[in-house]
Amino acid sequence: MTSIALTIAGSDSGGGAGIQADIKAMSALGVFGASVITAVTAQNTQAVTAVHGVPLDMVRAQIDAVLSDLDVSAIKIGMLATPQIIDTVGMAIKDYAGPVVLDPVMIAKSGDALLATEAVDTLRSVLLPRATLVTPNLPEAGVLLGRPSAENTETMTSQGQALCKLGAQSVLMKGGHAKGDLCHDILLENGTVSAEFTAPRQDTRNTHGTGCTLSSSIAAGLAKGLLMQEAVAEAHTYLQGAIAAADALTVGSGHGPVHHFHQVWAT
Repeated sequence: MTSIALTIAGSDSGGGAGIQADIKAMSALGVFGASVITAVTAQNTQAVTAVHGVPLDMVRAQIDAVLSDLDVSAIKIGMLATPQIIDTVGMAIKDYAGPVVLDPVMIAKSGDALLATEAVDTLRSVLLPRATLVTPNLPEAGVLLGRPSAENTETMTSQGQALCKLGAQSVLMKGGHAKGDLCHDILLENGTVSAEFTAPRQDTRNTHGTGCTLSSSIAAGLAKGLLMQEAVAEAHTYLQGAIAAADALTVGSGHGPVHHFHQVWAT
């Protein structure tokens, strides 16, 4: 039986993040990736120069087409851009019974905005309660809660619990934006810390697409039938390898992508 995961996200013309990163990561982990494109971005390793939202009826048509035919075992949701697209996605997946991984994408690695300010409330009210897992980085968690970004593991844990109270079944608080030589991620399930993942901070600027890659990798694990802790552990290990191999790629002159196929081919 083929494991299938669906990514609902924006397209990255530079190939390092968004839909492109999601399908690469899913494929690398042995899962067939289907896609629904919510926005087209003109983007490279240096900047996002233009964003064009896909018409709402086309977003809905893509979702309906995939879910009516493919046996999708997990959904990953990334860039949604506007309140209207968020509402459309929420309605389209309301009867979907499988796990949903929500990556609340707000800012590109270049610093460009990927989510309208007025869309935050809609994301919080429509999709957060629908999520099996939410994977915010520290600034994103802070925005969702209206609080400053967490600066230590205690605050990360309390903010993760607060996101669970807003309706998310599980939350993975990603510590990549914190300071220190170690990167610390905390997984909470039903408001309780169930696992922690620590890795040395790697000295590279080539980290474009790390959030997309991690969330889609978790969705791939869930699509294969892994338990939440197992899926997050597999994805964490895979991403660390992809970051470690990132400098072997020579893609662009800004924040380059991670090496999604580091286990398959080397440069």
